[in-house]
Amino acid sequence: MSEIILRTEHLCKNFGGLKATDDVSLEFERGKVHAILGPNGAGKTTLINLLSGELLPSSGRIQFKGYDITDARPEKVSRIGIGRSFQKTNILPGFSCLQNCWIGAQSCLITSMRFFRPAKHLRMVHRRADHALQLCGLSSKRNQIAGTMSYGEQRQLEIAMMLATEPELLLLDEPLAGMGTEESQQVTALLKELAKEQTLILIEHDMDAVFSLADRITVMVDGAELETGSVDQIRNSQAVQDAYLGHDEEEAA
Repeated sequence: MSEIILRTEHLCKNFGGLKATDDVSLEFERGKVHAILGPNGAGKTTLINLLSGELLPSSGRIQFKGYDITDARPEKVSRIGIGRSFQKTNILPGFSCLQNCWIGAQSCLITSMRFFRPAKHLRMVHRRADHALQLCGLSSKRNQIAGTMSYGEQRQLEIAMMLATEPELLLLDEPLAGMGTEESQQVTALLKELAKEQTLILIEHDMDAVFSLADRITVMVDGAELETGSVDQIRNSQAVQDAYLGHDEEEAA
């Protein structure tokens, strides 16, 4: 049987009278790519923010590897093995690629706030940073200033910073947003490689990329789960077409 690495139980987040997530109960399998789809305002990013500790739920539970992390803050979530990327690039543009990954790697260490410990002694941090750059194909750019790189390379660097924390689970919020065709293909290829070793939860509007990457898909509407299934199930679901993908007939009318 497949191992469930992350589980939500009746997860709700209210902003005043608005239910951004409404009774969401999902299971995410280890080693799989699980995509979250839905129209704007469906609650996708709110769900990611809950899973990463950026937001605390109004009710419900979140379990990671069987442990309750419902009230865990982002720094704890990172340290226990959940990495997260954002819709907008979250790098330090004045630092080199290596320095960005160094900061990412050091952030997850319990001793990260011991400023008087010489950085050169943090061999684990250096190893993690180098390995993350290698995984993302950025080893040759390790000394390049991040702000001088192309947008696609900056997105790859953000993923490298996340990988430097050595997470077991990656939360990816629109990693292809704002990219051209060539850059999208490069990052999609990177995600396919990462999916061989990692568990990915992916929010993405590029449907071709989603269908090529995902093992499971959940479609959300108005903060609630509409349907969860395989790629083929979601492709052929009339309820999903009505709520999100649209009808060919209507587009032709």
